[in-house]
Amino acid sequence: FCIKQNSYRLSKLINNIVDLSKIEAGFFKLNLSNNNIVGVVEEVVMSLTTFIESKGLNIIFDTDIEEKIIAFDTEKIERIILNLISNAIKFSDEGDEIFVAIKDKNKFVEISVKDNGIGIMDKYLDKIFDRFTQVDKSLSRNTEGTGVGLSLVKSIVELHGGSINVKSEFGKGSEFIVILPSKK
Repeated sequence: FCIKQNSYRLSKLINNIVDLSKIEAGFFKLNLSNNNIVGVVEEVVMSLTTFIESKGLNIIFDTDIEEKIIAFDTEKIERIILNLISNAIKFSDEGDEIFVAIKDKNKFVEISVKDNGIGIMDKYLDKIFDRFTQVDKSLSRNTEGTGVGLSLVKSIVELHGGSINVKSEFGKGSEFIVILPSKK
């Protein structure tokens, strides 16, 4: 089990580094198509519900719209949401909640992933999207990462013409907000 898990982790890391290199070299292409962003995000959340509950956490999905058709790369957006929820799980303790929300802001769509876990110290907030940057590992017993995920998330969001930012209060949790343009 341990070897399989570590092989999977190493494969994911290599893929992330390769993708970051492709982005920097201008070879990373988005496969854009018009899709329902609400449905795609909700599907990711639903696919993780059982796993999240097995960790003693709750996940809540909320949206102010049922459907919003915009142009995006489905696979890449799924990867972004998975990454952000995965981080929320890592930095949360049993009994904590993860909130995933979508808001229609007309010219753009706002997707937020919020947790009430350990949060991020102010001194790390402007560095967390840098490649290979990690917050203090001693803060959480269940964190294992490489500091590549958020860098890749930011790059993919920006390739979509969007932006990502974070709000966090140490000891109270974090919220990552992805903003994607409502273009077709």
